[in-house]
Amino acid sequence: MIPMRHLTLRLKTVIAAASLAMWSLPVLAQDTCANRGQLDTLYCDEDNDLVADTPKDPAKLKDPSTLIFAYSAVEAPQVYQKAFQPLMDALAQCTNKKVVYFPASSPTALIEAMRSGRLHIADFGTGSVGFGVNLAGAVPIVAFADANGIAGYKLAAIVRADSPFQKLADLKGKRVAHTSPSSNSGNLAPRVFFPENGLVPDTDYKPLMSGGHDKSVLGVGRGDYDMAAVASDVMDRILDRGDVKRSDIRIIYESKVFPTSQFSRSHDLKPELAATIQKCFLDFKFPPEMSAQLNKSDRFVPITYKETWAPIREIAEKTGTPYNKAGYEAQAKREAEALAKKEAGAKKAAEQPAEKKAP
Repeated sequence: MIPMRHLTLRLKTVIAAASLAMWSLPVLAQDTCANRGQLDTLYCDEDNDLVADTPKDPAKLKDPSTLIFAYSAVEAPQVYQKAFQPLMDALAQCTNKKVVYFPASSPTALIEAMRSGRLHIADFGTGSVGFGVNLAGAVPIVAFADANGIAGYKLAAIVRADSPFQKLADLKGKRVAHTSPSSNSGNLAPRVFFPENGLVPDTDYKPLMSGGHDKSVLGVGRGDYDMAAVASDVMDRILDRGDVKRSDIRIIYESKVFPTSQFSRSHDLKPELAATIQKCFLDFKFPPEMSAQLNKSDRFVPITYKETWAPIREIAEKTGTPYNKAGYEAQAKREAEALAKKEAGAKKAAEQPAEKKAP
């Protein structure tokens, strides 16, 4: 269920080029900034909480009449727009503002939208939160939870149940799917945890970027991949829907638990609005249907990027993919190249029957 895969390759190429051009433009830093840390020069972190401070200049504070809301760029947008409608309705009533859903086509689309001021509330994918914080001024405020605490997920290495593979080391030289370059569980975490279990990405196998956790799970189910690294919570949703039979999939490795999705707000909202938005999330009562679609999470709890996302930042550092501008541009380029290659292959495959019929 990955959002919006309907843009043409030409349009995506133009957008990617424009995005990279935007990052290359010079920006003016705040006049005085005692500490910035890893934040982009647009932002400042004088209280050392690792996220962008609220602007000191009142003219830079925003109080929009319409709040733009987005859920992480995973799975089909129409599914999650419907799933999150109760939350958006509650936010609208609570803030007395209109709330509009933004169907993101990729993690970079979310980051660029918030950086440019076109997105106010967003759930970034776990591995993209750091880029959202450092490059877009995102401030994580709440996470999904249940009675046991913050909802989490694991990196799961899955194979077909009828395959001969029993451990990671058995997959050397095989077809192993990762999801996308910026994905924590789908790409970064395997590069940290697989080697200590006898399987080294890019040495023992060449990661095949599937384009999403759903595509990886479906690919294993169809036999397109011998193994895939996926987020356990997304995998469970796909299996619960019956897109792939649970009996057809076997897990050969699971990591420790990672914190799952969060919601962030843009750093430059008026303090009163920022506080209201967080309270709206904390007061929200999950309808049973929404809880069922979100792995039985039934509440939001407050979080901080500095504490809650510490293990994710550790993975980023250990994989040599720090959440800075250079890392972002490198990953955006890889995502664009992977998408172009995938769509070129799909186009070629679609044209083959017509070519065979030609005289």
